[in-house]
Amino acid sequence: QVQLVESGGGLVQAGGSLRLSCAASGRTFSAYTMGWFRQGPGKEREFVAAIRWVGRSTYYLDYADSVKGRFTISGDNAKRTLYLQMNNLKPEDTAVYYCAARGVATPNPRMTEYVYWGQGTQVTVSS
Repeated sequence: QVQLVESGGGLVQAGGSLRLSCAASGRTFSAYTMGWFRQGPGKEREFVAAIRWVGRSTYYLDYADSVKGRFTISGDNAKRTLYLQMNNLKPEDTAVYYCAARGVATPNPRMTEYVYWGQGTQVTVSS
């Protein structure tokens, strides 16, 4: 089992920045994917960004078009922590942000292929 705990959410004005963190504990994998998803009010959960580790120092980054150039995903393997740096935030970025993980690193996974999920952290962007 893997446990994921998100932190770093909050209230910010449009144009501001936040950094989300996701601390992982429990089982480890030699190759894995960790990602961020979000669910805005009245909307379905959607993909934000993911990092796929295929080896000790080889990884791939994927982003939703809506956040490219504004959000940056990164990870610290030693700390087992995933980050999402969010810059130039917009009111439409308001959502609960979830961290998710899966024990494989195949490309383009569907949301349902993520096995482990955190509880989420609220991000609210005011206009």
